[in-house]
Amino acid sequence: MSSNSIDFKGRVAIVTGAGGGLGRQHALALAARGAKVVVNDLGGARDGSGGSVSAAQAVVDEIVAAGGAAIANGASVTDFEAVQAMVQQAVDAWGRVDILVNNAGILRDKSFSKMEIADFKLVVDVHLMGAVNCTKAVWALMNAQKYGRIVMTTSSSGLYGNFGQSNYGAAKLALVGLMQTLSIEGAKNDIRVNCLAPTAATRMTEDLFPKEMLEAFQPDAVVPAMLVLASQDAPNRTVLCAGAGVFEAAHITLTQGVWLGSGPDAPEQLAARLAEVTSREGEVVPQSGATQGSNEVGKAMAAKVDKA
Repeated sequence: MSSNSIDFKGRVAIVTGAGGGLGRQHALALAARGAKVVVNDLGGARDGSGGSVSAAQAVVDEIVAAGGAAIANGASVTDFEAVQAMVQQAVDAWGRVDILVNNAGILRDKSFSKMEIADFKLVVDVHLMGAVNCTKAVWALMNAQKYGRIVMTTSSSGLYGNFGQSNYGAAKLALVGLMQTLSIEGAKNDIRVNCLAPTAATRMTEDLFPKEMLEAFQPDAVVPAMLVLASQDAPNRTVLCAGAGVFEAAHITLTQGVWLGSGPDAPEQLAARLAEVTSREGEVVPQSGATQGSNEVGKAMAAKVDKA
């Protein structure tokens, strides 16, 4: 390995949903580069039913056999008290938690018209509230030690939509919103929060892609992006996309817009100039939500000056 290689010696990581698929690859890769890893997995079916710690323990056994350090945890990420106990388990074993990879998830795909509301709520609970629970459980610890790296797992389904995944997509884009604010709040104590949008052939996606695509989208091709986002030199507030060895970045942008005022014909003016409003020429990536308000005030003030 080169002198500027990414390593995690002395770091402690928690990876949720790490009993198989992408989470397993994340845990193995972090351990191979020196991290001590809590391998969390409820051990349930793809739809979230059932549970057994055996899947997590099997990954721990792999890590230990390779000379690494790992412990298994079977907590459901939807159970905040169990998640708190998981974090305490890491602290009791190794004294700290440096990295959290929020990877746990389930699928209950159906078109929105056929989806039961319970299936919508459960998917949001696992993906969104599961990440909230785990992040909340490490947040004070990371603030106190003035170091933390948190990776949220978003998805192209959340960023761009996908038929039959309204529940999953809503939860995954919500994680981007969570990341946007936490990256701002954590910056003063060197807590860097980012999102990973993977495309990978796992148990979660085996029904979604044809065989030849599944062969291209091996989970280990996504891992480099996670390692960068979990590393000491990680960016902050980045949505990194990865699949088949290709890496991209996604951005939520703001167009320049136009000032139309609030007169009685504003709706008609907006309809007539909508193409101008949505034009991507000169768009920006705001550094906080305040940018939108600043842009609007600036344009409104400029319009008043022009009228004077």
